[in-house]
Amino acid sequence: MNEADTRAQLVDPALKAAGWGVVEGSRVLREYRITQGRLQGAGQRGKPEIADYVLEYRNEKLAIVEAKRRDLPHTEGVTQAKQYALKMAIRFTYATNGISIYGIDMEMGSEGELPCYPSPEELWNQTHVVENAWRDRFAAIPFESVGGSFQPRYYQETAVQRVLEAIAQGQERILLTLATGTGKTFIAFQIAWKLFQARWNLSREPSRRPRILFLADRNILANQAFNAFNAFPEDALVRIAPEDIRKKGRVPTNGSIFFSIFQTFMSGPGDTPYFGDYPPDFFDFIVVDECHRGGAKDESSWRGILEYFAPAVQLGLTATPKRNDNVDTYAYFGAPVYIYSLKDGINDGFLTPFKVKQFATTIDEYIYTPDDDLLEGEIQRGKTYLEKDFNRKIVIPERERYRVKLFMSQIDQREKTLVFCANQEHAAMVRDIINQEKTSTDPLYCVRVTANDGSMGDQYLKDFQDNEKSIPTILTTSQKLSTGVDARNIRNIVLLRQINSMIEFKQIIGRGTRLYEGKDFFTVYDFVKAHHHFGDPEWDGEPLEAESTGGSGEVREPRLPLPPTERPVKIRVKLRDGKERSIQSISSTIYFGPDGNPVTAAQFLEGLFGTLPEFFKDEDALRQIWSDPETRKSFLQGLAEKGYNRELLMEMQQIIDARNSDLYDVLAYVAFALQPVPRTERAEHAKQSMDQQFTDKQRAFLDFVLAQYVKVGDAELDTEKLSPLLRLKYNNAISDAFAELGSPAEVRKVFSGFQRYLYQ
Repeated sequence: MNEADTRAQLVDPALKAAGWGVVEGSRVLREYRITQGRLQGAGQRGKPEIADYVLEYRNEKLAIVEAKRRDLPHTEGVTQAKQYALKMAIRFTYATNGISIYGIDMEMGSEGELPCYPSPEELWNQTHVVENAWRDRFAAIPFESVGGSFQPRYYQETAVQRVLEAIAQGQERILLTLATGTGKTFIAFQIAWKLFQARWNLSREPSRRPRILFLADRNILANQAFNAFNAFPEDALVRIAPEDIRKKGRVPTNGSIFFSIFQTFMSGPGDTPYFGDYPPDFFDFIVVDECHRGGAKDESSWRGILEYFAPAVQLGLTATPKRNDNVDTYAYFGAPVYIYSLKDGINDGFLTPFKVKQFATTIDEYIYTPDDDLLEGEIQRGKTYLEKDFNRKIVIPERERYRVKLFMSQIDQREKTLVFCANQEHAAMVRDIINQEKTSTDPLYCVRVTANDGSMGDQYLKDFQDNEKSIPTILTTSQKLSTGVDARNIRNIVLLRQINSMIEFKQIIGRGTRLYEGKDFFTVYDFVKAHHHFGDPEWDGEPLEAESTGGSGEVREPRLPLPPTERPVKIRVKLRDGKERSIQSISSTIYFGPDGNPVTAAQFLEGLFGTLPEFFKDEDALRQIWSDPETRKSFLQGLAEKGYNRELLMEMQQIIDARNSDLYDVLAYVAFALQPVPRTERAEHAKQSMDQQFTDKQRAFLDFVLAQYVKVGDAELDTEKLSPLLRLKYNNAISDAFAELGSPAEVRKVFSGFQRYLYQ
């Protein structure tokens, strides 16, 4: 029996005999896709993780079964069974060959032979030893599929269940830590849906539906949440806005799901903030979005809101693990009930990978000399002005223009881009320079979106987020867009200001991680040495105990208005013409190893050198693999799964000065120290070496293929490129191609067979 036969004839009947798929409320999910597979470039993904069976009862996934074919040992699938159970946070997992069953309790660490599978009720009782009426009520309510088209990802289900379990056990402060772009609002919606349908409330009696408050620090976040909760009845949703309160003379109380921002609750006539118009126990459940920015901070002017509504169960949502910058958040809410990191999201294929290009220029620092023109302000002679001073204390327009021209020459100017600037004035300057240097003719190609841009800026942001619109293409900002921008097609993030806070750094990187069709990666252009954050052990590590509550983070929630003060005059300098023209830069790329940590190019090559012997033992074996498009494809897929995808190998071409060579040459250089051979030389050798097995018309087609190979690269030799090459050569007349070259099978044989001559 092969594995499919084993499942159909042995495993399926055994599960059915135990009641799975028979007992009401039980389901057997076959070939359950846990992950999507990491994006690897060129539209390719790594191998997804797929469980043979997931056993679900009462809307909760309780166990995994990993099956192997009958003639293998029944414990052959133990490693996968444990791996999948750990990932999905499932307690029980089983390995089988259809004849015997090996069971594993991931919580207790016990494992051994089993005579049969437990029934759904038995497995439920084994998983939930202590009875809990609210947990059972929550479990009776399925996830809302939002129109039947969207199912939660495995980590989203786990996050929802962990929160509901905490609520059922009476926990009053709960924290979820999930990377930006992993669907925290969707998770909050599912939690609210189950609480609403179960009629959970603070009385702990299902006598009424709960009153739930979604609290954010920005209108865009509150509005996004309001729209995401549209599966609720229309009269259940309430958007709390100051103008509505003033118009009606009272705060809204009729409804179930309320949305507001801290600033609204803090406002009100005189010294009476609006939140005080509600009784302290009015809300049963409060969701605090981006809670590291909000009222959880000890010194926050918003902390009083959370303390006033102390009777409510409060859930904090954050994307940042514990560190000095946000220790108050963790002190207030406690340890997270679930963590899903940026690295997890990228490796699972639910977030987009990224690469970082860092730039250093000859004017990253500046010392005034008398031949420069001092246009405004007073300058200190002999003082070295550093990155932290530029556009705050000193402005050199030529410097900003040079940086803009540099990154504009690097990006595809049609791609959506965010540019982070030192402040609002700097964002306006950069906006203007971009519009002066752009190739587009649209006057709204680049716009500024900051606090001062008000409703017009909000409209620009909405247009930018609309993937059907290409204008505006670039947004400049200072602080405003580090959170709350759900724009899936962002391809470039440009850093023109220092980022001192790891929290903000993660938030900014998170702007580009959302998936979008055709988006294999995004690029961070770093002019301010922000890449040092990648070397921080807490970049994507587990929360650590912080030694103090001090922090130097730049992200702060808006304060109450301060009395106007006189702004200091900035120093404005115009460089003399010779200096302006002599500004130069050097750039380099940061690479990320298979473990997600940053490595130097040398370290990357060393890692690749250690990995290649797993695939071939000598040059002849490499040549044989590479000469056939099918074995080459499998080989590259295997390398990609080890963390060395085509995109990164192409970057290596730049490092070893093999831009005009083949990826084969990169591998041969790393493995055997062979010097790269130009594609032109390989193509000429192939032409001279091809014997008479090809007809004149076939040789003419192969000459065309070789020309494309020289022009574009070895990707033109992939099997998937045969049809486009035929269409290109024969003006879309595939039938003409087959008439000249032979049958489709013969053409494929010719296309594959000639490639060995390239690598002889």
